Amino acid sequence: MKNKILLRALRGESVERTPIWLMRQAGRVLPEYRALKAEHGFVKMASTPELAARVTLQPIERFGWDGAIYFADILTPLMPLDFGIEFKPGPVFERPLQGPEDLHRVREVPAGGLDHVSEALRLVREGLPRETTLLGFAGAPFTMAAYLLDGGGSREHARLRAAVYGDGKFFSELMTRLADMTIGYLQLQIEAGAEAVQLFDTWAGLLDDTMYRRYVLPSVQRIFAGLGNRVPRLYLVKDGSHLLPSMTEAGADVLSLDWRSPLGATRDFLGDMPVQGNLDPGSLLGTVEETRAAVLRVLAQNAGRPGHVFNLGHGLLPQTSLENLAALKETVHDYVPIAN
Repeated sequence: MKNKILLRALRGESVERTPIWLMRQAGRVLPEYRALKAEHGFVKMASTPELAARVTLQPIERFGWDGAIYFADILTPLMPLDFGIEFKPGPVFERPLQGPEDLHRVREVPAGGLDHVSEALRLVREGLPRETTLLGFAGAPFTMAAYLLDGGGSREHARLRAAVYGDGKFFSELMTRLADMTIGYLQLQIEAGAEAVQLFDTWAGLLDDTMYRRYVLPSVQRIFAGLGNRVPRLYLVKDGSHLLPSMTEAGADVLSLDWRSPLGATRDFLGDMPVQGNLDPGSLLGTVEETRAAVLRVLAQNAGRPGHVFNLGHGLLPQTSLENLAALKETVHDYVPIAN
C-alpha cells in the first residue's frame, strides 16, 4: 500500500508521472454532489458516515484522482463542544469564545463525539480503488481560533487580531489547547485509515512573520511533532508566501503552496523538500485551451523534479466546468517532464 504513486511523491521519490488530487474536489463542482446536498443538506451529509463516504468517493468515481480527501467541515472537532455552531449557509457560532474566562470550553472532544468520522473513513476505504491514497485533514489552530473568536466567517477578523495583539498569555494558551485537540483529531483519522494528512492554515497569512513565529509556528510544530512520522504530513498556509522561510520550520513533510508562490523559485529555495500545488483555481474558469496552458506552466516550473504533487493553490471554485477538470487531469497525466 505504501507504493501508491501519491505516497511515493509525498516522500520525494521519483514517479512515472505527476500524481494529482484537488482541494475541494469532493463537493460543489459535481452535479451528483449538488443533488445529494439538495436532498439531505450539508450538515447531514457531513455528519452521516454513509453520506460523507459517498461524497468523498464521488470525484474518484468520476475523475480517478490519485488522492481522495475525506469530506468534512473544517470545524468538525469543534461541533461536539459548547459553541452552538449552525450553518446559514456558512458557520455561525451562537456562543463564540469570549476571552480567558472561556478557555475551559476549548477541551478534548467528549468520548464518541467523532465516531462518525472513523466510520466514514472506514466506509471510504472499503470503496476506494487500491491505487488511490486516502487523505485526512484538519484546520490549524490559528484558523480555528479565527472562527471561535469572530463567531464565524469574517472579512476583517477584528476579534481575532485584537486577541493576537492583546493578551498574549490567553492567545498562547488558546493555540496550545487547539493544537492538542487537532493532534487527537488527526490521530483518529490516521487510526481509521488516512494515509496522509493535511493541515489547513487558511488565515495565518494575515500575520507578519514576527507574529506568525510567536503564535502560529509553535502550535503547528506541536501538532506535527505529536503526530510523529506515521504518515506524510502536509501543511498549507493560504496567502503565505511571505512566511515561507518560517513555514519550513513547522515540521511538515510537504509544503502545499498557493498560487502566489512561484513554483520554480520556491522549489529552488526548498531544495529536496516535497511540495504540492500550485495552480490558481481561477485559471479553471476560462477556456479549455487556457486551462491546459496554465497547467503546463506549473508542470514546466517544476522541471521534472521529484517530490511534486499537482494540486490547486486553494480549493476548487464552484463555477469550475467539468470539461476543464477533465482537461486538467488529461494534461497532467499525459505530461512527460524534461528534467534539468
